[in-house]
Amino acid sequence: MTVIDHALTASMFMVAAAMLFSLYRLLAGPSVPDRILALDTLYINTIAALMLFGMQLHSTIYFEAALVIAMLGFVGTVMLSKYVLRRDIVE
Repeated sequence: MTVIDHALTASMFMVAAAMLFSLYRLLAGPSVPDRILALDTLYINTIAALMLFGMQLHSTIYFEAALVIAMLGFVGTVMLSKYVLRRDIVE
């Protein structure tokens, strides 16, 4: 294994730890905005994990999956924030 492989493995463990912390905040968040922020952080960490996994396997399909998750996560965050502010999604 090269140094880059070790760095990728260590980075994946750090991202996994960040995902666990985000999951804890999502489940035990004191308020709804905190939970929305934790969900946003969780999907960003998922994107990072997919990118690192794709780099480790030398595959481009993971980058495309990360792009789809980014688009869906953005729309989901906007919808949840709009719901919290107005209690209605559709105007």
